[in-house]
Amino acid sequence: MTQPTLEPGDHERIAAAIRDAESRTAGEIYCVVAHRSDGYFSASALAATLGILVVSLAAAFALEYWWVAVRLPYFVIVQILAVAAACALLWWLPGLRLWLVPSALLWRAAHANALRQFYARNVHLTSARTGVLIFVSLAERYAEVVADAGINAKVGQAEWDGIVADLIGHARDNRLADGFVSAVAASGNLLATHFPLGAGDANELDDHLVEI
Repeated sequence: MTQPTLEPGDHERIAAAIRDAESRTAGEIYCVVAHRSDGYFSASALAATLGILVVSLAAAFALEYWWVAVRLPYFVIVQILAVAAACALLWWLPGLRLWLVPSALLWRAAHANALRQFYARNVHLTSARTGVLIFVSLAERYAEVVADAGINAKVGQAEWDGIVADLIGHARDNRLADGFVSAVAASGNLLATHFPLGAGDANELDDHLVEI
Protein backbone atom coordinates (compact mmCIF):
# COMPACT_ATOMS: atom_id res chain seq x y z
CA MET A 1 0.00 0.00 0.00
CA THR A 2 1.42 3.37 -1.02
CA GLN A 3 1.73 6.24 1.41
CA PRO A 4 -1.11 8.78 1.38
CA THR A 5 -0.16 12.12 -0.14
CA LEU A 6 -1.04 15.78 0.30
CA GLU A 7 -2.02 17.99 -2.61
CA PRO A 8 -0.85 21.64 -2.90
CA GLY A 9 -4.11 23.07 -1.57
CA ASP A 10 -4.46 20.62 1.32
CA HIS A 11 -2.34 22.67 3.72
CA GLU A 12 -4.69 25.63 3.41
CA ARG A 13 -7.75 23.38 3.84
CA ILE A 14 -6.33 22.03 7.08
CA ALA A 15 -5.31 25.50 8.27
CA ALA A 16 -8.85 26.74 7.60
CA ALA A 17 -10.25 23.80 9.58
CA ILE A 18 -8.00 24.67 12.51
CA ARG A 19 -9.08 28.31 12.44
CA ASP A 20 -12.74 27.30 12.32
CA ALA A 21 -12.36 24.83 15.20
CA GLU A 22 -10.47 27.31 17.36
CA SER A 23 -13.11 29.98 16.77
CA ARG A 24 -15.35 28.01 19.15
CA THR A 25 -12.89 27.01 21.89
CA ALA A 26 -10.13 28.26 24.13
CA GLY A 27 -8.17 25.16 23.17
CA GLU A 28 -5.32 25.12 20.66
CA ILE A 29 -4.93 22.55 17.86
CA TYR A 30 -1.63 21.81 16.12
CA CYS A 31 -1.13 19.32 13.28
CA VAL A 32 2.05 17.51 12.26
CA VAL A 33 2.60 14.88 9.56
CA ALA A 34 5.95 13.06 9.44
CA HIS A 35 7.06 11.06 6.42
CA ARG A 36 8.82 8.67 8.81
CA SER A 37 9.81 8.78 12.46
CA ASP A 38 13.18 7.01 12.32
CA GLY A 39 15.75 5.73 9.84
CA TYR A 40 15.58 2.15 11.23
CA PHE A 41 18.95 1.20 9.71
CA SER A 42 20.35 -0.39 12.88
CA ALA A 43 17.17 -2.32 13.67
CA SER A 44 16.76 -3.61 10.10
CA ALA A 45 20.47 -4.49 9.81
CA LEU A 46 20.26 -6.47 13.04
CA ALA A 47 17.17 -8.31 11.79
CA ALA A 48 18.91 -9.10 8.48
CA THR A 49 22.02 -10.33 10.29
CA LEU A 50 20.00 -12.61 12.56
CA GLY A 51 18.14 -13.96 9.54
CA ILE A 52 21.42 -14.70 7.74
CA LEU A 53 22.77 -16.47 10.82
CA VAL A 54 19.66 -18.65 11.02
CA VAL A 55 19.85 -19.50 7.31
CA SER A 56 23.56 -20.23 7.53
CA LEU A 57 22.98 -22.51 10.51
CA ALA A 58 20.36 -24.42 8.54
CA ALA A 59 22.77 -24.59 5.57
CA ALA A 60 25.51 -25.96 7.84
CA PHE A 61 23.24 -28.78 9.04
CA ALA A 62 22.18 -29.51 5.46
CA LEU A 63 25.80 -29.69 4.26
CA GLU A 64 26.64 -31.99 7.15
CA TYR A 65 23.65 -34.20 6.31
CA TRP A 66 24.73 -34.50 2.68
CA TRP A 67 28.36 -35.02 3.64
CA VAL A 68 29.52 -31.90 1.86
CA ALA A 69 32.70 -30.55 3.41
CA VAL A 70 33.16 -26.77 3.54
CA ARG A 71 36.15 -25.31 5.32
CA LEU A 72 35.17 -23.11 8.25
CA PRO A 73 37.07 -19.98 7.07
CA TYR A 74 35.22 -20.09 3.72
CA PHE A 75 31.89 -20.55 5.47
CA VAL A 76 32.53 -17.55 7.75
CA ILE A 77 33.66 -15.41 4.80
CA VAL A 78 30.41 -16.19 2.98
CA GLN A 79 28.46 -15.16 6.09
CA ILE A 80 30.36 -11.88 6.35
CA LEU A 81 29.83 -11.12 2.66
CA ALA A 82 26.12 -11.89 2.98
CA VAL A 83 25.77 -9.54 5.96
CA ALA A 84 27.74 -6.82 4.16
CA ALA A 85 25.59 -7.17 1.04
CA ALA A 86 22.39 -7.02 3.10
CA CYS A 87 23.57 -3.90 4.95
CA ALA A 88 24.57 -2.22 1.69
CA LEU A 89 21.16 -2.98 0.22
CA LEU A 90 19.42 -1.56 3.28
CA TRP A 91 21.60 1.54 3.12
CA TRP A 92 20.79 2.25 -0.52
CA LEU A 93 17.11 1.23 -0.38
CA PRO A 94 15.66 2.68 2.86
CA GLY A 95 12.16 1.51 1.95
CA LEU A 96 13.23 -2.10 2.55
CA ARG A 97 14.02 -1.40 6.18
CA LEU A 98 10.38 -1.16 7.24
CA TRP A 99 9.77 -4.74 6.10
CA LEU A 100 12.35 -6.03 8.60
CA VAL A 101 11.33 -4.01 11.66
CA PRO A 102 8.57 -5.33 13.97
CA SER A 103 5.38 -3.27 14.05
CA ALA A 104 5.75 -2.70 17.79
CA LEU A 105 9.12 -1.01 17.22
CA LEU A 106 7.71 1.13 14.39
CA TRP A 107 4.83 2.32 16.53
CA ARG A 108 7.11 2.96 19.51
CA ALA A 109 9.35 5.17 17.35
CA ALA A 110 6.31 7.02 15.95
CA HIS A 111 4.89 7.55 19.45
CA ALA A 112 8.25 8.91 20.62
CA ASN A 113 8.27 11.28 17.64
CA ALA A 114 4.76 12.46 18.48
CA LEU A 115 5.91 13.36 21.99
CA ARG A 116 8.98 15.13 20.61
CA GLN A 117 6.80 17.19 18.30
CA PHE A 118 4.40 18.00 21.14
CA TYR A 119 7.22 19.59 23.13
CA ALA A 120 9.26 20.96 20.22
CA ARG A 121 6.23 22.83 18.83
CA ASN A 122 5.42 24.24 22.30
CA VAL A 123 1.97 22.66 22.39
CA HIS A 124 2.55 22.16 26.12
CA LEU A 125 3.08 25.87 26.76
CA THR A 126 -0.44 27.23 26.27
CA SER A 127 -1.60 29.33 29.21
CA ALA A 128 -4.45 27.00 30.22
CA ARG A 129 -2.65 23.76 29.22
CA THR A 130 -5.27 23.14 26.54
CA GLY A 131 -3.07 22.30 23.56
CA VAL A 132 -3.77 19.30 21.31
CA LEU A 133 -1.36 17.77 18.81
CA ILE A 134 -2.80 15.72 15.94
CA PHE A 135 0.11 13.64 14.65
CA VAL A 136 0.52 11.23 11.73
CA SER A 137 3.65 9.30 10.77
CA LEU A 138 3.17 7.97 7.25
CA ALA A 139 5.82 5.26 6.94
CA GLU A 140 4.66 3.62 10.17
CA ARG A 141 0.95 4.10 9.34
CA TYR A 142 0.55 5.58 12.77
CA ALA A 143 -1.64 8.36 14.13
CA GLU A 144 -2.03 9.81 17.60
CA VAL A 145 -3.66 12.69 19.42
CA VAL A 146 -1.51 14.08 22.23
CA ALA A 147 -3.49 16.30 24.62
CA ASP A 148 -2.07 18.49 27.37
CA ALA A 149 -2.78 18.00 31.07
CA GLY A 150 -5.66 20.47 31.23
CA ILE A 151 -7.56 18.50 28.58
CA ASN A 152 -6.80 15.00 29.84
CA ALA A 153 -8.48 15.89 33.12
CA LYS A 154 -11.82 16.27 31.30
CA VAL A 155 -11.65 14.25 28.06
CA GLY A 156 -11.35 10.46 28.17
CA GLN A 157 -8.92 8.50 26.01
CA ALA A 158 -11.75 6.66 24.28
CA GLU A 159 -12.88 9.88 22.62
CA TRP A 160 -9.41 10.54 21.22
CA ASP A 161 -9.18 6.90 20.08
CA GLY A 162 -12.31 7.38 17.98
CA ILE A 163 -10.80 10.45 16.31
CA VAL A 164 -7.57 8.55 15.63
CA ALA A 165 -9.42 5.58 14.14
CA ASP A 166 -11.29 7.89 11.76
CA LEU A 167 -8.04 9.64 10.79
CA ILE A 168 -6.33 6.31 10.06
CA GLY A 169 -9.32 5.21 7.98
CA HIS A 170 -9.08 8.32 5.83
CA ALA A 171 -5.31 7.90 5.44
CA ARG A 172 -5.76 4.27 4.41
CA ASP A 173 -8.07 5.46 1.61
CA ASN A 174 -5.44 8.03 0.53
CA ARG A 175 -7.58 10.89 1.85
CA LEU A 176 -5.10 12.19 4.40
CA ALA A 177 -6.19 15.82 4.13
CA ASP A 178 -9.84 14.82 4.65
CA GLY A 179 -8.71 12.83 7.68
CA PHE A 180 -6.95 15.82 9.19
CA VAL A 181 -9.93 18.11 8.50
CA SER A 182 -12.27 15.60 10.14
CA ALA A 183 -9.93 15.08 13.12
CA VAL A 184 -9.54 18.83 13.62
CA ALA A 185 -13.32 19.35 13.52
CA ALA A 186 -13.97 16.51 15.98
CA SER A 187 -11.22 17.74 18.30
CA GLY A 188 -12.65 21.26 18.09
CA ASN A 189 -16.09 19.98 19.07
CA LEU A 190 -14.64 18.19 22.12
CA LEU A 191 -12.65 21.23 23.15
CA ALA A 192 -15.63 23.57 22.66
CA THR A 193 -17.68 21.41 25.03
CA HIS A 194 -15.13 21.48 27.83
CA PHE A 195 -13.20 24.67 27.05
CA PRO A 196 -15.52 27.19 25.37
CA LEU A 197 -14.12 30.38 23.91
CA GLY A 198 -13.76 33.11 26.51
CA ALA A 199 -13.35 36.86 26.40
CA GLY A 200 -9.87 37.97 25.46
CA ASP A 201 -8.79 34.50 24.31
CA ALA A 202 -5.56 34.68 22.28
CA ASN A 203 -4.33 32.39 19.53
CA GLU A 204 -1.16 30.89 21.02
CA LEU A 205 -0.12 28.41 18.29
CA ASP A 206 0.23 28.68 14.54
CA ASP A 207 -2.82 27.47 12.61
CA HIS A 208 -1.23 25.21 10.04
CA LEU A 209 -0.05 21.70 9.25
CA VAL A 210 3.68 21.08 9.68
CA GLU A 211 5.13 18.52 7.28
CA ILE A 212 8.45 16.96 8.31
